Amino acid sequence: MANPPLISPDLPQYGEPISLDRAKAVMEAAEAEAAREGWPMVIAIVDSGANLVMLHRIDQAQLGSVLVAQQKAETALRFRRPTKAFQDVLEGGGTGWRILGMTNVLPLEGGLPLIADGRIIGAIGVSGMQSGQDAQVARAGLVVLV
Repeated sequence: MANPPLISPDLPQYGEPISLDRAKAVMEAAEAEAAREGWPMVIAIVDSGANLVMLHRIDQAQLGSVLVAQQKAETALRFRRPTKAFQDVLEGGGTGWRILGMTNVLPLEGGLPLIADGRIIGAIGVSGMQSGQDAQVARAGLVVLV
């Protein structure tokens, strides 16, 4: 099975950093989804310069997820794509295993770029449950950006 491509000329450009008000709205939407499901999560939001803007650890979320959520957000931002792209490459095996040699990539689903007006203004990373559930909560945060 061939690995999916990681390089695309269609990747969005970086934009101005996400504002605190907008980050709060993204966080509230993601937290609402986690609460609706009863999932203890850690949610991190970084701006377009990879600076941490917000980090919320929901009560009883595992401590190990604090750094994981941040790393998912940073990976999505730095590489301008969902972290699932890297997870998929690893699952394909072969040359995809080279990703494990990169110290700045977290190849786990749950990190998404935050895009407004066609530009990346930040990213969200979620950790605490299974990767698909993390991604569900991250996607819920995106709805406020449309």
